[in-house]
Amino acid sequence: SSESTAKEKAENLSGGAFLDLTCGFGIDAYFLSQNFSEVTLLEQNKDLLEIVQHNWKTLGREANFINENLEQFLEINENQFDLIYLDPARRDKDHRKKFLLSDLSPNILEIQDKLLSISKKIMIKLSPLIDLKYLQSAVKSIDEIEIIAVKNEVKEIVLHLIPNTENKLKITTKNLNTDEPNFSFSPEEESAVTPEFSDILEYLYIPNNAVLKSGAFNLISKKFGLKKLHPNTHLYTSDKAVDFCGRVFKVREISAKEIKKGDVFNIISKNHPLSPEQIKTKYKLKNGGEHYLIFTQSKKGMVILQTL
Repeated sequence: SSESTAKEKAENLSGGAFLDLTCGFGIDAYFLSQNFSEVTLLEQNKDLLEIVQHNWKTLGREANFINENLEQFLEINENQFDLIYLDPARRDKDHRKKFLLSDLSPNILEIQDKLLSISKKIMIKLSPLIDLKYLQSAVKSIDEIEIIAVKNEVKEIVLHLIPNTENKLKITTKNLNTDEPNFSFSPEEESAVTPEFSDILEYLYIPNNAVLKSGAFNLISKKFGLKKLHPNTHLYTSDKAVDFCGRVFKVREISAKEIKKGDVFNIISKNHPLSPEQIKTKYKLKNGGEHYLIFTQSKKGMVILQTL
């Protein structure tokens, strides 16, 4: 965990009893628990827990430190909590990555009913590669799914569970350490939207990777008043610049004949048969500079855009 993602998850959290069931080095717990009156940290690795205990004492923070197996703790626990936090292990003993909830340690699917019975809210941090539709079908009582990126790299998928929630599921995307706005929506909103399409206008918009992970490819055009280039091209355009959760370029369409050998550009390829490296080789381009060439597809076919 990074300090920036931990602080982001901690926003607007407060209450009486906080429990971290997978303490680890305690970075997330340190920030998440700051506005709770009682903190309990569970870690089955005794040596690691002693390090956390020493660090917390040095930092002037108090907690109940419990060296115990998670399943055993849940079996005998009789306490209620305001927030339970988990960061399941996503690698096996051979360090191979695991993506299904049933393969994680702990197995979320096996303990979710127990967690929902002893806490007002459960927060679960998962791999950025996990499928969102799979989560919605497998996990009970999801109130919100947060997709947290840092400088356009998706770092965490965070589930917020509330027992017996009747709220409509919300998906929220965040790109930390940027000036880009957060973007929130419900899956029903995305399903109800049919985007408008257009040829290239004055401005081009590339959603950040948190938004792309969310799958809100149609709704984003409606929310920001943009037109889409092509059903399978997740790029957008408008006559006027708007504040956007991604990159915004002023562009013009060019022909391949305008590209000269040795020109210096950054290359972006979206819904195009050639990769950036293949494009650089084909047109004998040098990588770098302040401007981009964007190779993509609009409804009229393959196009090349140059940023201004």
